[in-house]
Amino acid sequence: MDYLKRLYLESIGIDYLPGPVPRGHRALDEKEPEFGTLEQLREEMGDCRRCQLSEGRTNIVFGVGNPHADLVFVGEAPGRDEDIQGEPFVGKAGQLLTRIISAMGLTREDVYICNVIKCRPPDNRDPLPSEIEMCEPFLKGQLRVIKPRAICALGSFASQTLLKSEVRISRLRGQFRDYNGIPLMPTYHPSFLLRNPHAKREVWEDIKKLMELLGLPRQDDV
Repeated sequence: MDYLKRLYLESIGIDYLPGPVPRGHRALDEKEPEFGTLEQLREEMGDCRRCQLSEGRTNIVFGVGNPHADLVFVGEAPGRDEDIQGEPFVGKAGQLLTRIISAMGLTREDVYICNVIKCRPPDNRDPLPSEIEMCEPFLKGQLRVIKPRAICALGSFASQTLLKSEVRISRLRGQFRDYNGIPLMPTYHPSFLLRNPHAKREVWEDIKKLMELLGLPRQDDV
């Protein structure tokens, strides 16, 4: 089904039911029982072959951090370094994210970090609607299991996917949005900050709002 049509059906309250998936390539349906742990969800994902990204990946990049985190960071998709190491946000953008987390008075072990897409798209292209369709339910499963107090969506893709919105990140950022009852703060992706360092101040303003929501001690401006 066309992705936009799927979003339309969901927006008017009609559940989207995926078509048949070949044996061994079953999609994770929203109507299935809840998973109790991230380990069970990862086991369900298995050696995922649900979409074409499996053909070129080195590792599935599921997620990392505290399974009971108050704060979850969600990015777009793994890059080259992440694909090699099997861990999200370990390249230059990941190093910047780590500094942002540290500036909050936290560590990577205190939060949970994941992506919408769990396998690297070729040449870091944007994920296709069919790839989102197969992979997004695992992100939703992660958020259901963790039950964070807040979500930080990094960049346009993660923000638009979670919020089912086509609004640009420059307009979405800076204000809390609702994701199934969880406050979600959209902000710029760390890779954008590497290319546009002037935007770091805006991101820090967004992060300070998250800190206030979570009751974290105010840190010096960075």
